Amino acid sequence: MKKRILIIAILVIAMVALSACSIGNRQISLDTTQTFDSFKILFGDQVVEGKIKTWRDFEDSDVIQITDTNGNTWLTHYMNVLMKRNRR
Repeated sequence: MKKRILIIAILVIAMVALSACSIGNRQISLDTTQTFDSFKILFGDQVVEGKIKTWRDFEDSDVIQITDTNGNTWLTHYMNVLMKRNRR
């Protein structure tokens, strides 16, 4: 009986840990959070820079979507993007 309760407790803890809320501006699989502060996007010979509000990538795709602090949304191939995290 004690083994059964222990197994159930471990499963409950694992479920809570895998479904916990994210901290930061992007959550990826298994609740691993990647937080970035600024970005640079290359569009041809033009470079767009800004502060990141949120970002996301799409499963089975090479596309990334970035929303900046001004409310602009940028959608591009991930090879065109540099995201930076400021160390604190």
